[in-house]
Amino acid sequence: MIQSMTGYGKSVLQLPNKKISIEIKSLNSKSLDLNVRIPSVYREKELFVRKLIASQIIRGKVDFSLYIESTGEQSSSQINTPVIKGYMQQLKHIVPTENAVELLNMAVKMPDALNTVREEIDESEWQSIQDCIEATLKKIVEYRSDEGKVLETDFVNRVNAIKTLLTKVITIDANRIENVKARLHKAVTDLKEKVDENRFEQELIYYLEKFDITEEKVRLENHLDYFVTALNSADSNGKKLGFIGQEMGREINTIGSKSNYAPMQKIVVQMKDELEKIKEQLLNVL
Repeated sequence: MIQSMTGYGKSVLQLPNKKISIEIKSLNSKSLDLNVRIPSVYREKELFVRKLIASQIIRGKVDFSLYIESTGEQSSSQINTPVIKGYMQQLKHIVPTENAVELLNMAVKMPDALNTVREEIDESEWQSIQDCIEATLKKIVEYRSDEGKVLETDFVNRVNAIKTLLTKVITIDANRIENVKARLHKAVTDLKEKVDENRFEQELIYYLEKFDITEEKVRLENHLDYFVTALNSADSNGKKLGFIGQEMGREINTIGSKSNYAPMQKIVVQMKDELEKIKEQLLNVL
């Protein structure tokens, strides 16, 4: 079963005084390219989060975001009362006003007017967040699996289309050989030279062997069957399928270069078109 590298997952966790939102989205990439956005209070857990994501996502350009929205009265900042009072006393000697509100407005903007208390991670709270991250990972894996099923259906349809075209190639191959023979006979006749028929037959056989596509037809059919088998294997992956796709392309190109017959070349063009679409989709397979 294949997976797409495109995916999205989101979960929301409601805690007593805050709401945690977790988003994970991924796109295709040759390796794991992980970008983690996490609030500073949980920064010490970033390495753990990276390892957790890497164990599930494997490959792709992945963006992980953890957002905090405060829903309670708790605040990490506290008013530094002695400092503010001191500023107000000093400002009275500088600013010609006895308006306490105006002095207060100026004092709270001065350095150290607020004390920021660094929050310590509550382990029970973090466990809830970790469970939420794992749930989000499960969602994105399911998303990628669903996308993989769509890709798999498309791959099978296109492989079957190439098989149908290959059958057409096999069907017209006999006509192609006769056409090549006729062209050679005509070329010799146009020379208006008497030739040794036995020698001519030998040269003709040698020439036709160069244009024989029997091996290419057999190998292409085997590659097509192997591609479908690999799709259904437990260890199916985009790199392996990409390699098989390259081998399919090699055989199709050789058939095209050897065909020397317009009707067959038209079919080869159609085969190349189907294979190109397969290769484009393979870039998004895990």
